[in-house]
Amino acid sequence: MRSKLVARPSPFVAHNNFGGGFVSDQDRVALNSMRFASADSAGASRSNFFPGDAHGGKGGINVLEASMDQLNMTLPPWAIRAGARRDIYFDPSQATAAIVTCGGLCPGLNDVVQGLVNKLTDYGVPEGKILGIKYGFRGFYDAQVKPIVLSKRVVDGIQLQGGTILGTSRGGANIREIVKRIDMWGIDMLFVVGGNGGNAGANAINAMCRQHDVPCSVVGVPKSIDNDILLIDKCFGFDTAVEESQRALMAAKVEASSARKGIGLVKLMGRQSGFIAMQASMASGVVDACLIPEVNFKLDGDNGLLKYLDGVIKAKGHCVVCVAEGAGQDILEDGGQIGTDASGNPILKDIGAFLKDKFKAYFKDADIKYIDPSYMIRSVSTTTNDRIYCKILAHNAVHAAFAGFTGITVGLVNTHYVYLPIPVIIQAPRKVDPRGKAWNRLRAAIGQPSFQ
Repeated sequence: MRSKLVARPSPFVAHNNFGGGFVSDQDRVALNSMRFASADSAGASRSNFFPGDAHGGKGGINVLEASMDQLNMTLPPWAIRAGARRDIYFDPSQATAAIVTCGGLCPGLNDVVQGLVNKLTDYGVPEGKILGIKYGFRGFYDAQVKPIVLSKRVVDGIQLQGGTILGTSRGGANIREIVKRIDMWGIDMLFVVGGNGGNAGANAINAMCRQHDVPCSVVGVPKSIDNDILLIDKCFGFDTAVEESQRALMAAKVEASSARKGIGLVKLMGRQSGFIAMQASMASGVVDACLIPEVNFKLDGDNGLLKYLDGVIKAKGHCVVCVAEGAGQDILEDGGQIGTDASGNPILKDIGAFLKDKFKAYFKDADIKYIDPSYMIRSVSTTTNDRIYCKILAHNAVHAAFAGFTGITVGLVNTHYVYLPIPVIIQAPRKVDPRGKAWNRLRAAIGQPSFQ
């Protein structure tokens, strides 16, 4: 957008950005931090031919992390570093900003909203010029819902509560109507806090703004409790969800170990990606079998799950099983997913109840306790690390908008904060790599076979 805007010094120049200095547009962060010896190395995959880069690198066959196999486009070797710039392209005293939260709840939404409002105010955006769009994208044009005015006073303390003060919803994105309101209300920058669906909506809004010459910077803040955003090290709220998930696993351990032939079965969130189940199982240290969507498993036979659990119970008297909600959809007797929701996410059959019934039939005299914490893990306030992470993401999103960037999302990649084009991260959901080190570490830690 910079070609249509006028550069001016940042208000933070006076104190050198609180003594921390400024980021240059020429600062880069490597997207591929690992150089594998060959595709035979653990967690490696041979990618397609890649072109040479502007830094003198020669083209050739690249060996990348196997998790990047999900990418459908060639990645550049570098990403733009996030942070405050010395020059900005909007006059803070004249700017109007809007914030919208989309999709399912996730710990940290209020933290991000608070961080956005506080940093916009620090830049000098006047009170009354920061709008909160209610209940997702439809809040732009739903006659029954009006935007609210956000200020430091309004958002003070909201990080202490779960959910989002703006409300949220799935789907319902009439892009033409949204862009019409952006133009009508004179919104200069729009911050979209959402997952794959929300970022896809942000991408469509940005494209239509460019098509109709509406001068609005559209910046995404990627949100996913399942941690399924491509390239991003981790999504905000994920650590909190894992911490909360451990409570259910610990309860299952207590229940199972206190009964004769006790079985604790816990179902956790994870439609297409099993990161929560995998990390909570690894962290808790109480799980005997972890089942995720990315890895198929058999129930019956000498190599099946039931036979394995029978051996665990005979060895120590009880067992604990953790299953992600999207696991085992191929073995459900009445079929797996039954369509998609308003955000395009698969609607799943209940693998937890299915496994409970199978366990009852196989282990005739077992004491089975089924725990489904479900939405409890996403409705809590954030842990300390997530709270800090949310603030940094929010601040960098505001820096991006004032720097004249649009159609980008902010995230942590290889431990550095970067700006990524939205189309790169919405190609597909990120998934656990069955050949990767994280899944291998869990299997090695708990001695889990392949169940094949």
